[in-house]
Amino acid sequence: MEKEPLLSIKNVVKHFDISGGFLEQIRFRNGRFSREQTVVRAVNNVSFDIKKGETVSVVGESGCGKSTLARSVIRLYPPNSGQVLYEGKRIDNLDNNAMKPYRTKMQMVFQDPYSSLNPRMSVFETLEEPIRFHNPGISRSDAADRVTEVMKQVGVDPDWRTRFPHEFSGGQRQRISIARALAVDPEFIVADEPIAALDVSIQAQILNLMMDLQDEHGLTYMFISHDLSVVEHISTNVAVMYLGTLCEFAETETLYSNPRHPYTRALLSAIPKLGKKDMDHVKLTGDVPTPIQLPPGCVFHGRCPYADERCRTEIPRLTVLDDGSRVACHGVEEDRISP
Repeated sequence: MEKEPLLSIKNVVKHFDISGGFLEQIRFRNGRFSREQTVVRAVNNVSFDIKKGETVSVVGESGCGKSTLARSVIRLYPPNSGQVLYEGKRIDNLDNNAMKPYRTKMQMVFQDPYSSLNPRMSVFETLEEPIRFHNPGISRSDAADRVTEVMKQVGVDPDWRTRFPHEFSGGQRQRISIARALAVDPEFIVADEPIAALDVSIQAQILNLMMDLQDEHGLTYMFISHDLSVVEHISTNVAVMYLGTLCEFAETETLYSNPRHPYTRALLSAIPKLGKKDMDHVKLTGDVPTPIQLPPGCVFHGRCPYADERCRTEIPRLTVLDDGSRVACHGVEEDRISP
Protein backbone atom coordinates (compact mmCIF):
# COMPACT_ATOMS: atom_id res chain seq x y z
CA MET A 1 0.00 0.00 0.00
CA GLU A 2 1.37 3.39 -1.01
CA LYS A 3 2.25 5.71 1.85
CA GLU A 4 0.31 8.93 2.36
CA PRO A 5 2.31 12.13 1.87
CA LEU A 6 3.75 13.70 5.00
CA LEU A 7 3.87 17.06 3.19
CA SER A 8 1.95 18.13 0.08
CA ILE A 9 2.74 21.24 -1.93
CA LYS A 10 -0.16 22.23 -4.18
CA ASN A 11 0.15 25.03 -6.75
CA VAL A 12 2.25 27.19 -4.44
CA VAL A 13 2.93 30.71 -5.67
CA LYS A 14 5.27 33.20 -4.01
CA HIS A 15 5.84 36.66 -5.47
CA PHE A 16 7.68 39.62 -3.96
CA ASP A 17 6.64 43.22 -4.55
CA ILE A 18 9.85 45.27 -4.84
CA SER A 19 8.18 48.42 -6.14
CA GLY A 20 9.23 50.52 -3.17
CA GLY A 21 7.28 53.59 -2.07
CA PHE A 22 4.54 55.38 -3.98
CA LEU A 23 6.87 57.88 -5.65
CA GLU A 24 9.21 55.11 -6.77
CA GLN A 25 6.32 53.48 -8.61
CA ILE A 26 5.51 56.55 -10.70
CA ARG A 27 6.58 56.34 -14.37
CA PHE A 28 6.23 58.88 -17.20
CA ARG A 29 5.42 57.12 -20.47
CA ASN A 30 3.81 58.37 -23.68
CA GLY A 31 3.16 61.81 -22.27
CA ARG A 32 1.38 60.66 -19.10
CA PHE A 33 2.16 59.53 -15.58
CA SER A 34 1.28 56.01 -14.48
CA ARG A 35 1.88 53.82 -11.47
CA GLU A 36 3.78 50.60 -12.13
CA GLN A 37 4.52 47.83 -9.66
CA THR A 38 7.61 45.62 -9.90
CA VAL A 39 7.04 42.03 -8.85
CA VAL A 40 9.57 39.19 -8.60
CA ARG A 41 7.79 35.96 -9.53
CA ALA A 42 9.98 33.65 -7.49
CA VAL A 43 7.77 30.54 -7.32
CA ASN A 44 4.99 29.77 -9.78
CA ASN A 45 2.42 26.97 -9.31
CA VAL A 46 4.76 24.34 -7.88
CA SER A 47 3.24 21.03 -6.76
CA PHE A 48 4.69 17.78 -5.42
CA ASP A 49 4.45 15.44 -2.42
CA ILE A 50 7.02 14.32 0.15
CA LYS A 51 6.36 11.00 1.89
CA LYS A 52 7.52 10.05 5.36
CA GLY A 53 11.14 8.93 5.49
CA GLU A 54 11.98 10.28 2.04
CA THR A 55 14.56 12.83 0.99
CA VAL A 56 13.22 15.03 -1.80
CA SER A 57 15.90 17.27 -3.29
CA VAL A 58 15.10 20.49 -5.12
CA VAL A 59 17.71 21.47 -7.70
CA GLY A 60 18.27 24.17 -10.29
CA GLU A 61 20.42 27.17 -11.11
CA SER A 62 20.90 30.02 -8.65
CA GLY A 63 17.80 32.19 -8.58
CA CYS A 64 15.41 29.44 -9.70
CA GLY A 65 13.32 29.72 -6.51
CA LYS A 66 14.60 26.70 -4.55
CA SER A 67 15.17 28.51 -1.26
CA THR A 68 12.01 30.61 -1.62
CA LEU A 69 9.97 27.44 -2.09
CA ALA A 70 11.62 25.88 0.99
CA ARG A 71 10.86 28.91 3.14
CA SER A 72 7.29 29.06 1.83
CA VAL A 73 6.78 25.41 2.73
CA ILE A 74 7.92 25.97 6.31
CA ARG A 75 5.97 29.25 6.55
CA LEU A 76 8.89 31.62 6.91
CA TYR A 77 7.36 33.20 3.80
CA PRO A 78 3.56 32.96 3.55
CA PRO A 79 2.63 31.84 0.00
CA ASN A 80 0.59 34.21 -2.15
CA SER A 81 -1.62 31.32 -3.25
CA GLY A 82 -1.74 27.55 -3.33
CA GLN A 83 -1.75 25.18 -0.38
CA VAL A 84 0.76 23.45 1.89
CA LEU A 85 -0.61 20.41 3.73
CA TYR A 86 1.11 18.59 6.58
CA GLU A 87 -0.30 15.12 7.27
CA GLY A 88 -3.35 16.14 5.24
CA LYS A 89 -4.01 19.35 7.20
CA ARG A 90 -3.61 22.72 5.57
CA ILE A 91 -1.01 24.91 7.29
CA ASP A 92 -0.28 27.73 4.84
CA ASN A 93 -3.23 29.78 6.12
CA LEU A 94 -2.56 29.37 9.85
CA ASP A 95 -1.60 32.30 12.08
CA ASN A 96 1.48 32.20 14.31
CA ASN A 97 -0.33 30.71 17.31
CA ALA A 98 -1.96 27.96 15.24
CA MET A 99 1.43 27.18 13.66
CA LYS A 100 3.17 26.57 17.00
CA PRO A 101 2.41 22.83 17.19
CA TYR A 102 3.86 22.44 13.70
CA ARG A 103 7.06 24.30 14.59
CA THR A 104 8.19 21.30 16.63
CA LYS A 105 7.38 18.97 13.73
CA MET A 106 9.03 21.11 11.03
CA GLN A 107 12.51 22.58 11.40
CA MET A 108 15.09 24.16 9.11
CA VAL A 109 18.85 24.04 8.69
CA PHE A 110 20.16 27.13 6.92
CA GLN A 111 22.97 27.40 4.41
CA ASP A 112 25.39 29.65 6.27
CA PRO A 113 26.31 28.50 9.80
CA TYR A 114 28.22 31.75 10.27
CA SER A 115 25.05 33.86 10.16
CA SER A 116 22.37 31.40 11.32
CA LEU A 117 23.76 31.21 14.87
CA ASN A 118 23.49 34.14 17.29
CA PRO A 119 27.08 35.22 18.04
CA ARG A 120 26.04 36.47 21.50
CA MET A 121 24.59 33.16 22.63
CA SER A 122 26.61 30.19 23.82
CA VAL A 123 25.97 26.74 22.38
CA PHE A 124 23.98 25.83 25.48
CA GLU A 125 21.79 28.95 25.20
CA THR A 126 21.28 28.35 21.48
CA LEU A 127 20.09 24.79 21.99
CA GLU A 128 18.18 25.40 25.23
CA GLU A 129 16.09 28.25 23.81
CA PRO A 130 13.84 26.18 21.45
CA ILE A 131 13.53 23.40 24.03
CA ARG A 132 12.23 25.74 26.73
CA PHE A 133 10.08 27.75 24.29
CA HIS A 134 8.19 24.70 23.04
CA ASN A 135 8.14 22.98 26.46
CA PRO A 136 7.44 25.80 28.94
CA GLY A 137 6.97 23.38 31.84
CA ILE A 138 10.31 21.60 31.42
CA SER A 139 12.81 21.85 34.27
CA ARG A 140 16.25 23.35 33.74
CA SER A 141 17.92 20.02 34.47
CA ASP A 142 15.78 18.19 31.92
CA ALA A 143 16.47 20.90 29.34
CA ALA A 144 20.20 20.62 30.07
CA ASP A 145 20.00 16.84 29.63
CA ARG A 146 18.29 17.31 26.27
CA VAL A 147 21.03 19.75 25.18
CA THR A 148 23.68 17.21 26.12
CA GLU A 149 21.81 14.49 24.22
CA VAL A 150 21.52 16.40 20.94
CA MET A 151 25.14 17.59 21.12
CA LYS A 152 26.25 13.97 21.37
CA GLN A 153 23.97 13.00 18.48
CA VAL A 154 25.65 15.47 16.12
CA GLY A 155 29.19 14.77 17.29
CA VAL A 156 29.87 17.93 19.32
CA ASP A 157 31.49 17.50 22.73
CA PRO A 158 28.96 18.53 25.43
CA ASP A 159 31.85 20.03 27.40
CA TRP A 160 31.95 22.79 24.77
CA ARG A 161 28.45 24.00 25.67
CA THR A 162 29.73 27.25 27.17
CA ARG A 163 31.60 28.22 24.01
CA PHE A 164 30.35 30.76 21.48
CA PRO A 165 29.94 30.28 17.69
CA HIS A 166 33.15 32.13 16.80
CA GLU A 167 35.12 29.46 18.68
CA PHE A 168 34.01 26.73 16.25
CA SER A 169 34.91 25.79 12.69
CA GLY A 170 32.33 25.95 9.88
CA GLY A 171 31.62 22.23 10.06
CA GLN A 172 31.17 22.34 13.84
CA ARG A 173 28.82 25.30 13.54
CA GLN A 174 26.70 23.42 11.03
CA ARG A 175 26.57 20.46 13.42
CA ILE A 176 25.30 22.86 16.08
CA SER A 177 22.69 24.16 13.62
CA ILE A 178 21.55 20.60 13.00
CA ALA A 179 21.46 20.01 16.77
CA ARG A 180 19.24 23.08 17.17
CA ALA A 181 16.82 21.62 14.61
CA LEU A 182 16.85 18.24 16.38
CA ALA A 183 16.34 19.75 19.84
CA VAL A 184 12.53 19.76 19.53
CA ASP A 185 12.39 16.23 18.05
CA PRO A 186 11.04 17.14 14.57
CA GLU A 187 9.69 14.83 11.88
CA PHE A 188 10.46 17.00 8.85
CA ILE A 189 13.59 19.08 8.20
CA VAL A 190 14.20 21.55 5.39
CA ALA A 191 17.93 21.67 4.66
CA ASP A 192 18.68 24.74 2.55
CA GLU A 193 22.07 24.01 0.93
CA PRO A 194 23.50 22.89 4.29
CA ILE A 195 26.95 22.04 2.92
CA ALA A 196 27.41 24.81 0.35
CA ALA A 197 29.37 27.07 2.71
CA LEU A 198 31.66 24.29 3.96
CA ASP A 199 35.02 22.97 2.81
CA VAL A 200 34.82 19.98 0.52
CA SER A 201 36.58 17.84 3.12
CA ILE A 202 33.80 18.58 5.64
CA GLN A 203 30.83 18.24 3.29
CA ALA A 204 30.87 14.43 3.29
CA GLN A 205 30.93 14.35 7.09
CA ILE A 206 27.81 16.55 7.35
CA LEU A 207 26.01 14.54 4.66
CA ASN A 208 26.79 11.26 6.41
CA LEU A 209 25.63 12.76 9.70
CA MET A 210 22.31 13.80 8.16
CA MET A 211 21.78 10.36 6.65
CA ASP A 212 22.61 8.64 9.94
CA LEU A 213 20.18 10.91 11.81
CA GLN A 214 17.51 10.15 9.23
CA ASP A 215 17.90 6.42 9.87
CA GLU A 216 17.96 6.82 13.66
CA HIS A 217 15.01 9.22 13.98
CA GLY A 218 12.92 8.43 10.89
CA LEU A 219 13.39 11.98 9.59
CA THR A 220 12.00 13.30 6.33
CA TYR A 221 14.11 15.82 4.41
CA MET A 222 13.49 18.50 1.84
CA PHE A 223 17.05 19.04 0.62
CA ILE A 224 17.93 22.15 -1.38
CA SER A 225 21.13 21.93 -3.41
CA HIS A 226 22.88 22.86 -6.63
CA ASP A 227 25.39 20.01 -6.31
CA LEU A 228 23.91 17.26 -8.46
CA SER A 229 26.46 14.66 -7.37
CA VAL A 230 25.41 15.14 -3.74
CA VAL A 231 21.74 15.03 -4.71
CA GLU A 232 22.19 11.67 -6.43
CA HIS A 233 23.80 10.29 -3.27
CA ILE A 234 21.23 11.46 -0.73
CA SER A 235 17.86 11.68 -2.51
CA THR A 236 14.79 9.51 -2.90
CA ASN A 237 13.17 11.87 -5.42
CA VAL A 238 14.38 14.98 -7.23
CA ALA A 239 12.44 18.11 -8.21
CA VAL A 240 14.05 20.22 -10.95
CA MET A 241 13.16 23.92 -11.00
CA TYR A 242 13.81 26.62 -13.57
CA LEU A 243 12.83 30.25 -13.09
CA GLY A 244 10.36 29.44 -10.33
CA THR A 245 8.70 26.63 -12.27
CA LEU A 246 8.80 22.87 -11.66
CA CYS A 247 10.18 21.24 -14.82
CA GLU A 248 10.52 17.62 -13.75
CA PHE A 249 9.87 15.45 -10.71
CA ALA A 250 11.09 11.86 -10.63
CA GLU A 251 12.71 9.14 -8.57
CA THR A 252 16.44 9.72 -8.32
CA GLU A 253 17.51 6.63 -10.24
CA THR A 254 15.00 7.33 -13.01
CA LEU A 255 15.96 10.97 -13.33
CA TYR A 256 19.70 10.33 -13.49
CA SER A 257 19.44 7.39 -15.89
CA ASN A 258 16.76 8.85 -18.16
CA PRO A 259 16.18 12.61 -17.77
CA ARG A 260 13.30 13.77 -19.95
CA HIS A 261 13.10 17.56 -19.72
CA PRO A 262 15.71 19.36 -21.87
CA TYR A 263 16.74 21.51 -18.91
CA THR A 264 17.28 18.43 -16.71
CA ARG A 265 19.44 16.92 -19.45
CA ALA A 266 21.53 20.07 -19.60
CA LEU A 267 22.01 20.12 -15.83
CA LEU A 268 23.04 16.46 -15.62
CA SER A 269 25.39 16.76 -18.58
CA ALA A 270 27.35 19.38 -16.62
CA ILE A 271 28.34 16.89 -13.88
CA PRO A 272 32.08 16.15 -14.22
CA LYS A 273 32.79 12.46 -14.80
CA LEU A 274 36.21 10.99 -14.14
CA GLY A 275 37.80 9.12 -17.03
CA LYS A 276 35.52 10.60 -19.68
CA LYS A 277 37.18 13.14 -21.91
CA ASP A 278 34.49 13.45 -24.58
CA MET A 279 31.42 14.10 -22.49
CA ASP A 280 28.09 14.83 -24.17
CA HIS A 281 27.80 18.24 -22.59
CA VAL A 282 24.61 20.12 -23.51
CA LYS A 283 25.47 23.76 -24.09
CA LEU A 284 22.52 26.05 -23.57
CA THR A 285 22.34 29.29 -25.54
CA GLY A 286 20.79 32.57 -24.51
CA ASP A 287 20.46 34.20 -21.11
CA VAL A 288 18.29 33.27 -18.17
CA PRO A 289 15.22 35.57 -18.24
CA THR A 290 14.47 37.77 -15.27
CA PRO A 291 11.78 36.60 -12.82
CA ILE A 292 10.42 40.15 -12.94
CA GLN A 293 9.32 39.65 -16.56
CA LEU A 294 8.70 35.98 -17.20
CA PRO A 295 8.56 35.00 -20.88
CA PRO A 296 5.21 33.82 -22.28
CA GLY A 297 4.64 30.11 -22.74
CA CYS A 298 7.29 27.76 -21.39
CA VAL A 299 9.80 29.73 -19.31
CA PHE A 300 12.63 27.64 -20.81
CA HIS A 301 11.74 28.10 -24.48
CA GLY A 302 14.35 30.83 -25.09
CA ARG A 303 17.18 28.40 -24.32
CA CYS A 304 15.62 25.13 -25.45
CA PRO A 305 16.81 23.54 -28.74
CA TYR A 306 13.44 21.79 -29.16
CA ALA A 307 11.18 24.84 -28.74
CA ASP A 308 8.43 25.48 -31.29
CA GLU A 309 5.57 27.95 -31.59
CA ARG A 310 3.44 26.14 -28.99
CA CYS A 311 6.32 26.37 -26.49
CA ARG A 312 6.51 30.12 -27.03
CA THR A 313 2.81 30.72 -26.40
CA GLU A 314 1.38 27.98 -24.16
CA ILE A 315 2.49 27.14 -20.61
CA PRO A 316 3.17 23.37 -20.35
CA ARG A 317 1.53 21.36 -17.59
CA LEU A 318 3.05 18.49 -15.65
CA THR A 319 2.42 15.24 -17.49
CA VAL A 320 2.76 11.85 -15.78
CA LEU A 321 4.90 9.47 -17.87
CA ASP A 322 4.92 5.68 -17.94
CA ASP A 323 7.85 5.46 -15.51
CA GLY A 324 6.06 7.67 -12.95
CA SER A 325 8.06 10.81 -13.73
CA ARG A 326 6.23 14.11 -14.08
CA VAL A 327 7.48 16.45 -16.78
CA ALA A 328 6.29 19.90 -17.89
CA CYS A 329 7.36 19.92 -21.55
CA HIS A 330 5.35 20.11 -24.78
CA GLY A 331 8.13 18.28 -26.63
CA VAL A 332 7.99 15.32 -24.27
CA GLU A 333 4.18 15.30 -24.30
CA GLU A 334 4.15 15.25 -28.14
CA ASP A 335 6.99 12.67 -28.34
CA ARG A 336 9.18 15.16 -30.19
CA ILE A 337 11.94 14.53 -27.63
CA SER A 338 13.04 10.91 -27.55
CA PRO A 339 13.70 9.15 -24.18
